[in-house]
Amino acid sequence: MNLKRNLGIAMAVAGLAGTTLAADLRFDGYPDYDSQLEAILGGFPQHNVELLMNEHGGHHDKLKTNLATGSGAGDVVLVDRGFVGSFINSGGFVDLTDRFAPYKDDFAEYAVAQGQGADGRQYAVPVDLGPGVMYYRRDYMEDKGYDVDNVIDDWDSYLDYGRELKEDGILLIGDATAVATAYWNFNVEPGNGLFFDADGEPLVTGPRFQRAFELAKAVRDEGMDGQISEWTEEWYAGFREGRFATQLSGAWLLGHLQNWMAPETSGNWGVSNLPDGIYGTWGGSFLAIPKQSEHQQAAWDLVEYMISEDIQRAGFENIAAFPAHTETYDDPMFDESIEFLRGQQARLLFADIAENIEPVQPHEGDQIAESLMTTALEQVLNDGVDIDTALANAERQIRRRVR
Repeated sequence: MNLKRNLGIAMAVAGLAGTTLAADLRFDGYPDYDSQLEAILGGFPQHNVELLMNEHGGHHDKLKTNLATGSGAGDVVLVDRGFVGSFINSGGFVDLTDRFAPYKDDFAEYAVAQGQGADGRQYAVPVDLGPGVMYYRRDYMEDKGYDVDNVIDDWDSYLDYGRELKEDGILLIGDATAVATAYWNFNVEPGNGLFFDADGEPLVTGPRFQRAFELAKAVRDEGMDGQISEWTEEWYAGFREGRFATQLSGAWLLGHLQNWMAPETSGNWGVSNLPDGIYGTWGGSFLAIPKQSEHQQAAWDLVEYMISEDIQRAGFENIAAFPAHTETYDDPMFDESIEFLRGQQARLLFADIAENIEPVQPHEGDQIAESLMTTALEQVLNDGVDIDTALANAERQIRRRVR
């Protein structure tokens, strides 16, 4: 998918004292940020802005090539949290430390840290967050007499809930891989990264990953998941048809559920913290300026506009992109009840999670390690490979591919 649109309005500012000539900028990203930019660019008349939108994977593949070759990237690029560490450490982004300094304290600390390189400089600026949550079907929770706080007390109580639901023919979750992902992403030891310690040594054979794999395997072996891959038509149908009782994800899933995936299920959903009281981020996006841009000051004008308090609020309203700007959390809209969630004031929960997440330092090998760990998990769940064997093999490959 290549959604290319010219959304800018040329401004005749040449000749005015103290003003900068309007520049033609290109913003490279992925949906649903085209909807956000279409809604907000009317308030940004300083420069012409053209959008080049590709699907999530294609956008990041293209950007990786652009950074490696030194050409072809937009003036401002959107980067998913899972890619930001490797892209920053490739050295292709402009150092934004001084420009971002006046705003830094107004943004979630952990997200600011994720946008920094190994040298502590700021190369990517957070634009939205993904507080990790559990969405659950209220008709399979409160309406059946369960207390959600008891269900999420720890991971064992969560699995016990799934075992009881199975007796009624209800699945706990669409796919067991989300359980493992939540556990290894949100139980990071202080001082470590997701997959590497402070010295760059892989952590993937340690107890965090061992436990993550064990939990997912229990879900799969006991028939508590539907083995339904995320972002497939079957997964969407599972939400609409009530085939599973919970989904571990980012707060942003609300926008997808109520806007297009399962709007007819309004009132059947609630949202809670993740099991065992863990806090973490599930997704999130960053803005960066490639060094190859010929309009770096104008590009910063656009970044500065997109991280402003008003536009951060607009992103929340337009595409349910949870603001990275923490000053927005006092806005009255956070107290609003959400009809889709049976009147729950869910934004207060999202804000509380966002403010309690601890920083996790990205590593340039994160993308490679995540891919290899996903493959290892699939081998355990689908092919019967022993957990210890799968983790040892993954560590060996990570050491070989990450230098």
